[in-house]
This record gives sequence, C-alpha cells and structure tokens, in this order.
Amino acid sequence: MTDCAVGGEIRAIQPGDNAAIAAIIRQVLTEFGANRPGFAWADPELETLAAAYQGARSVYYVAVVAEQVVGGVGIAPFPCQYPNLCELQKMYLLPEARGRGLGRALLNQALAAVQTFGYDGCYLETFGPMRTAIALYERAGFQALPTPLGESDHHACDRYYLRWFTPTSTPTVSQ
Repeated sequence: MTDCAVGGEIRAIQPGDNAAIAAIIRQVLTEFGANRPGFAWADPELETLAAAYQGARSVYYVAVVAEQVVGGVGIAPFPCQYPNLCELQKMYLLPEARGRGLGRALLNQALAAVQTFGYDGCYLETFGPMRTAIALYERAGFQALPTPLGESDHHACDRYYLRWFTPTSTPTVSQ
C-alpha cells in the first residue's frame, strides 16, 4: 500500500474491489464512447480482475480515496515481436478523481512494478478522445507508435505507445 500525497492510497486489488473497478471501467468507457467490442468493455476478465492479475509478473493496482475505489491500472506480460515486454492495461479513473494527481500516482506505481518485474519495456493502447490520459503517458516517457504491436484484442484502440526501460536492449521501432 502506498499513500498518495493527493489524499488517497494505491494498493494491490483485492477480490472485494472487482465490482467497483468493473463499474468504473464501464463508466469511463461510456464517457468516451468506447462502450463496445474492441475495447476493455468486452474483456472476459472484467468482473474478476483480482484473479486475472495473479499471474507471474502481473499486478493490478487500485486508487482508493475515503475508502472508495476511484480507479486502477494493471501490468501484465505482452506477447509480441519483442521479448520481455509488458502491457499497461485498464488504466481508468473516475471523473471526480481526476486532476488531483491520482492518475500520475497510479501510473508511477505501475511503472515501478514494470522495473521490479524486470521488463525491458512497457506497451499500451488507448483511444484518441482520451486526451488527458495520452498527455499523461507522453509526460511519462511513452513514445507514439504508428501501428499496434502484438494482438491485444482491443482492435478499436487507435493510439499505441511504447516506453523502453533497458536502453541496451531497445530495438528501433520505425515511425
């Protein structure tokens, strides 16, 4: 558990958080017009995220304010053409929790896990209307890619980003 300077805490998901985070993900996806197949909306594990992130080198964190889950973010292995890459997954924050540094705190916690797990890099997919999230990713060092990597099943996403952590193993990704 990590206390946030913004009046909340970041901790690993617990089974009792599943319904709250699933509702948050659906609410935010609806807000951005992404409540349809091709987005996390259709992911089969949405109702059981605590169990879905129990695998090796995987974690899902939730942000909690006043004992309420207000957002979350996950890290999991990502099979693609680059070995030892993970994916930042399901990062969503309720509208009333935004603008307080919680998104940055969630992202920082996730990126610390990326390095703890020994991944060389972190990939993510997002959606153009999520401009604030995109700006957060770019400030955190993620670089835009022209096309997606691997097969995430989120074929409706239209923005792809990658951040390398191990410069000696950083392959060149053509723009």
